[in-house]
Amino acid sequence: MLAINWKLNKHKLTNIFYRSRWRLTIAYTTLMFLIFALIIVLSYRGMLWAVSSEQARELSSVVQDVAAGESMMLQSNIFPDDLGYRERMFFYAYDNNGELRHFSRAPLRLEDEVMDLIRRGQVPFTDVAVFEHDDDPDKVIMMTASYVKIDGHNVGVVYMGKDINALYKGLTKFSYFLGLVSFVALVLAAIAGYYIAGCVMAPMQAAYERQKQFTADASHELRTPLSVVMASADLLGNDPAVQSPFLRQVIDDVKDEVKKMSKLVGDLLIIARSDNNVEKLNMQEFDLSASMRQVLRNMQPMADKKNITLIGNITESILWVGDEQKINQLVMILVDNAVKYTQDYGTVTVTAESPKSKRLRFSVADNGIGLAKGDREKIFGRFYRVDKARSRQMGGNGLGLAIAKDIVDVHHGYIYVESELGKGTTFTVELALPKKL
Repeated sequence: MLAINWKLNKHKLTNIFYRSRWRLTIAYTTLMFLIFALIIVLSYRGMLWAVSSEQARELSSVVQDVAAGESMMLQSNIFPDDLGYRERMFFYAYDNNGELRHFSRAPLRLEDEVMDLIRRGQVPFTDVAVFEHDDDPDKVIMMTASYVKIDGHNVGVVYMGKDINALYKGLTKFSYFLGLVSFVALVLAAIAGYYIAGCVMAPMQAAYERQKQFTADASHELRTPLSVVMASADLLGNDPAVQSPFLRQVIDDVKDEVKKMSKLVGDLLIIARSDNNVEKLNMQEFDLSASMRQVLRNMQPMADKKNITLIGNITESILWVGDEQKINQLVMILVDNAVKYTQDYGTVTVTAESPKSKRLRFSVADNGIGLAKGDREKIFGRFYRVDKARSRQMGGNGLGLAIAKDIVDVHHGYIYVESELGKGTTFTVELALPKKL
C-alpha cells in the first residue's frame, strides 16, 4: 500500500481566484476595446461627414459661380481655351452640341477618370457625388454639374470637380493615430483592470479562506459532542428504568436526528479537507467488482424497504488502481441517491465494464423520478437539492453528489448524468488509470 497525496492542483484555491481575476480583466479589457473601436469608427465617420459636407458645400457654390461666369462669357463672346489650375478644383464647360468650350484641367492622373465619368453621365446635377476608383486608392474625386443659362434657357453645362484624395489620406492617418492611442489606452486599461480585479478578489479570497477554516474547525469540534449525545441516548435506550413509550419515542427521535447531524458533519469535514487539500489518497490495486458487490449488499436492506430491485451487471474480477475506500464511497453515494429517488417497486442497475485503453467506466441507472434539464446542470453543486422538501424528508443534505464529483476529480476522471423527468437517471463515471504510484 502506497499513500499518495494526489491533488488536482497544489494551489487549487489560489488558481481559482487567479483564473477569476483574469476573467474579470479580460471582460473589462474586452469592454474597453469595444468602446475604443466604437469611438474610432464614430470619430472617423463624423470627421468624414463634416469635412465632406463642407467640401461639397464649397463645390456647389463654386460651380454656380462658374456657370454664371460661363453665361457671361458666352454673351460677350470671350472663350479662353484654358482657365488654369485652381487648387485641386477643375471644371469642363460644354455647349448644347457637346463641344468642349473651355476648361480648367484636372490633374493628369485624374483626367481620364473624370472624362469617363462625364461621358457616362454619372455626374449629378444639384447634388455632389464622391467617386472612388476600385483599383487605385489614390483616385478620390468629388464632382457636380450645373447648367449654363441665358435668359432662362440652357445653353451649356459645366462639370465641376475636386481632388479630395489628400483629405481621405489625412483622415485615414488620423484614424491610425486614434487606433495607436486607443491601443496604448487599452494596454493601460488592462493593467488597471488586472490591478482592480486583484483588489476586488483579495477580500473575497480572504473571506473564503476564513469560511473554509471555520467549516473545518466547526465540523471537527462538533463530532465529539455528537458522539457524547449518541452515547447518552444509547444508555437511556438500554436503561430498563425507562418504561414510558413516550420517552422511548423521544430517545429514538434524538438518535435519528443525531445520526443525520453526524452524517452532515462528516460530509462537511470531507468537503473542508478537500478544499484545504489535506486529503490523502491511498492508491493501490484492488478488485473493483468485489467492492461494488459489497456496496450492493450493504444497500440491499434500504432497497428492500421500498421493494426496489438492485441489479449488478458487473464484470468479474475488475482490477483497478485507486483509493478503494473513496471509490467505494463514490459508488455508495450514487446507489444511495438512486434508491432514494426511485419509487417503490422500481429498479436500480449498477453496470461495470472491464477497463479499456487504461480507462474504467461504470454507471448507476434507475427508473425513478428523473431530473429536469435545468437541474442536471446544478446537481453537483454543494447543498443543491432539486426537491428540498423531499430531500429533507429522506435525510439528504445536498452534499453527496458534490463529494462524488470531488472523488472523481481527484482520480482525474469525469462524471456524466443523463436523465428525463419521470423516466429515470443514469450517472456514468470514467476514471483514468494513474500514470505512476
